[in-house]
Amino acid sequence: MQSQASADLNLLWGQLILEELSRLGVQHVCMAPGSRSTPLTLAAAAQTAIKTHVHFDERGLAFMALGLAKASGAPVAIITTSGTAVANLYPAIIEAWLTHVPLIVLSGDRPNELIDCGANQAIIQPAIFANYATQVNLPTPDINFPANGLLTTLDQAISQTSQPVHINCMYREPFYPDEVNSLSDRVKNAGVTLQKYLQPLAHWLGHKRPFSQYAPRQGAQLPTQDSMLRFAHGKGVIVVGTLAPEDKPELIISLAQKLAWPIVVDAQSQLRQHPAVLGYVDQLLLSPKTSKILQQAERVLVFGGRFISKRLIQFLASQMWQSYWQVLPDASRLDPNHQSKQIWQTRIDDFCQLNWPRSSSANWGLELVKHNDAIADMLSQHIDQTSFGEAQAIRWITQQQGSNNALFIGNSLPIRLYDMYAPITAETPSIYTNRGASGIDGLIATSVGIAVNKQQPTTMIIGDISCLHDLNSLALLKQVTTPYVMIILNNDGGNIFNILPVPTEQLRNDYYRLSHGLEFGYGAAMFGLAYRQVDDLTSLAEAYNEAMEFQCASVIEVNVSPNQASDQIAQISQWIKQY
Repeated sequence: MQSQASADLNLLWGQLILEELSRLGVQHVCMAPGSRSTPLTLAAAAQTAIKTHVHFDERGLAFMALGLAKASGAPVAIITTSGTAVANLYPAIIEAWLTHVPLIVLSGDRPNELIDCGANQAIIQPAIFANYATQVNLPTPDINFPANGLLTTLDQAISQTSQPVHINCMYREPFYPDEVNSLSDRVKNAGVTLQKYLQPLAHWLGHKRPFSQYAPRQGAQLPTQDSMLRFAHGKGVIVVGTLAPEDKPELIISLAQKLAWPIVVDAQSQLRQHPAVLGYVDQLLLSPKTSKILQQAERVLVFGGRFISKRLIQFLASQMWQSYWQVLPDASRLDPNHQSKQIWQTRIDDFCQLNWPRSSSANWGLELVKHNDAIADMLSQHIDQTSFGEAQAIRWITQQQGSNNALFIGNSLPIRLYDMYAPITAETPSIYTNRGASGIDGLIATSVGIAVNKQQPTTMIIGDISCLHDLNSLALLKQVTTPYVMIILNNDGGNIFNILPVPTEQLRNDYYRLSHGLEFGYGAAMFGLAYRQVDDLTSLAEAYNEAMEFQCASVIEVNVSPNQASDQIAQISQWIKQY
């Protein structure tokens, strides 16, 4: 009888936790199988307001949760069992912490008496994520720990959070009750002891709001009209870093037009393909003539941060700015150059919709538009009309994207090729990346989370090494019910190292590029995915257009030579330097 009461209390705590998470905005919970997390799993299964996703690989599971959270803008919960299952979440937790994505880890754990004594699958889980997650270490479920105290603990940690929270849940056996009822049924049928325990929650049980309701943070301080007039006096440039689609980056275009200042953008700005920006800033800074014009800028207005282009980072560092303003949504330090600046911690729409004046040096950078157009023509000639390769594939794929499309771009070479060479188009897709820690793990899983949440046509561009890292996540593609095309650029190794100054070719081949000689057809077949292999633009176009007609996931492997991209980058760089 005592054992049954313990199992019931474990489940009750799990249900209280999942119910409060739902009220705090959680729409999705990602779960991996395990016994120690059973009270949480059963609670999630009985929770009708949260959609559940199950995967056998905790690392991929966590990255899928990352994608779901990025796409939904809401916190996503992850449930795992104890031991190394929790450790496998670490890469995604790091990425989420650095990019301010709210993931909530619910880890099943052994009770204290089973830690550090040789018990099976027992590790020290509190603080396992160090500074990359807020810690909440719950005791084992106990009738002496107040139910309202459990809820206020969750509310304090999760309300208004924008980064990961780790809730470690210790459970004693047994875990499996005789029956699993909804929370409301459990409350109705509770015995005298549980009725008394739940009494402080009577009002909470009658509505659907969190137990503790935190008021929104006080509005941000915005620049005064006088400070905007002073800032706009002179030659300025607007620089746009990493933004999410919901940040309304198009308002920055309107602001640039009011000030009449040039606007340069990063690949992750959501504006990289927009016709009103200088999209080729990485290449413009290669040209001595263009660099000389940009160096006339006295003031800079930066939105976001985390730039891909080293040349853009160096430009920001080398200028002696008279005024440096940066707009950020939170108190982050996104400037590896550590320059003195005014940081405005506010939303982009609030900042851009102020009564901005026209600059006293309006249209000073008009010549930059001509240079940007010249580079666009040069890239069309020297990439689109030459031999097939990664840059040509990426340019063609990005030209196919509309405003209703999502485009996830993998790390290493793909995102750099997009940043350098993506064409200007009439419509721009929603761009997603994992550039907090810039790892190559979990990219497929993250893109699946985005596709599942957005329910819109999605294209994933990934390198071969990154794909091998996340091969387990091909299983997740079965959850996609909208057009999804994964483009694998297979250049047989880590060919980004071809453009880095490794001392010798022997060292490059033996310890950096690591050619593997593998193809992905059998991997796609193993997971039941439609697959095509192509090695020219005509075949790519045919395969891609066909794949976009299906309401499911497809894989296209693009075979390219190991040195084509690096040789082309070097050649184009030389042409632009002479421009």
